[in-house]
Amino acid sequence: QVQLVESGGGVVQAGGSLRLSCAASGRTFSSYDMAWFRRAPGKARSLVAAISRSGETTYYGDTVRGRFTISRDNAKSTVYLQMNSLKPEDTAVYYCAADANDRARIVAVRSYEYDYWGQGTQVTVSS
Repeated sequence: QVQLVESGGGVVQAGGSLRLSCAASGRTFSSYDMAWFRRAPGKARSLVAAISRSGETTYYGDTVRGRFTISRDNAKSTVYLQMNSLKPEDTAVYYCAADANDRARIVAVRSYEYDYWGQGTQVTVSS
């Protein structure tokens, strides 16, 4: 089992940047593929980005590709989401998630495929 704690959310103006962090504790961090999801007001939770346990494979949602970067530091048991060129439509609660299943070089893209979740961190982008 793994516990996940997100940090780094806040309020930023459009065009600005934020870096989210998700610190994991418990079972070996490198045993999990990791992802960031978000839920905007009135919308369903959606995948932002995912990264394999080795860091070799990444996946991005269409709306963030080219602006956001997911990375991980297995030595620090932490996954990051660097968010640049933020837009008001990026406003949401951002959740970190861990997938315990070994999918080789494929990362899961559906929320039900993830086993563990953090409590979320609010990101608000003002226009």
